[in-house]
Amino acid sequence: MRLLHTSDWHLGRAFHRVSMLGAQSAFIGHLVATVRERAVDAVVVSGDVYDRAVPPLAAVELFDDALHRLADLGVPTVMISGNHDSARRLGVGAGLIGRAGIHLRTEPAACGTPVVLADGFGDVAFYGLPYLEPALVRDQFAVEKSGHEAVLAAAMDRVRADLAARAPGTRSVVLAHAFVTGGEASDSERDITVGGVASVPAGVFDGVDYVALGHLHGCQTITERVRYSGSPLPYSFSEADHRKSMWLVDLGADGSVTAEQVDCPVPRPLARIRGTLEDLLADPDLTRHEDAWVEATLTDPVRPADPMARLTERFPHALSLVFEPERAPDEAGVSYARRLAGRSDQQIAEDFVAHVRGAGPDEHERLVLREAFDTVRVDDTVREVAR
Repeated sequence: MRLLHTSDWHLGRAFHRVSMLGAQSAFIGHLVATVRERAVDAVVVSGDVYDRAVPPLAAVELFDDALHRLADLGVPTVMISGNHDSARRLGVGAGLIGRAGIHLRTEPAACGTPVVLADGFGDVAFYGLPYLEPALVRDQFAVEKSGHEAVLAAAMDRVRADLAARAPGTRSVVLAHAFVTGGEASDSERDITVGGVASVPAGVFDGVDYVALGHLHGCQTITERVRYSGSPLPYSFSEADHRKSMWLVDLGADGSVTAEQVDCPVPRPLARIRGTLEDLLADPDLTRHEDAWVEATLTDPVRPADPMARLTERFPHALSLVFEPERAPDEAGVSYARRLAGRSDQQIAEDFVAHVRGAGPDEHERLVLREAFDTVRVDDTVREVAR
């Protein structure tokens, strides 16, 4: 059986205020074309279909379009909710939609009840484990510890129990939305830490043939049978080095797994550049990034004037500006209290300006600070007299 494993669509999400709706629509078209051209037997979507619990109307319309296009192909789709989704909203009409071959799995209680598909070698049981928030499902799964590992282990116990009761040779696929140990995170995933622990060991999923993971945005292999597809589009500059793709997985008659990365269309490359503003504007090696979405880290010791306006003259798609001035380190071993000792409020304020900006205030700015402190002192004196 040939599977197409994808996840983390995050429909409705923007990239640094740039709408990604057009790119998300292009991805859906690419997904449908891949299913048709590569003779895919089933599509699995491992959570975070939407970017938030109450998605914008345009995102809902795109999801509706995706469902219709997948259903028209006659290829079954199994989909779970992620930590960004509202499980209840995503699962509305699941019974009716299932008749069209789109199987939404959003209820934790149903994790041991699979979608069973068949090929020429027998049955394949697809178990959908939606994102399991430990505090919400702990009692339902009767676990003593309220943590991700405990609830996922309990859910997998139900999966293995159901699988053991099926005909010998039944193959199995699990969809899960979790942070599995060994995975590499990026800046665009929402933190799911509980009690200081976010990750679960891959061994939790022992006993099944393939685990289609969602949550982390980088396509990666935890083991040959446990993989993240990653997000099809970038949602932070920390994903600049990601290869955005899906997994095309062939599940053999004996449960063996072979997988191929299928690249996704990315609307514009990402680039992270670093240096002084003048260097970034003049460096010929950066020409290749002039059409990219750019995050620039400026190392100027003094913040330059109008940096973004000047930067976009060369890099018109620059979206993010970070300041990390290269300065001499502060005096080591000296406490904050000692650094302030004997200094006036005016001097402390001027030092703060210099620390933040890289250069102290000019004469006009010193006058503004002096007038502000004088006003505060006068107000304090008036209040004291009034008492």
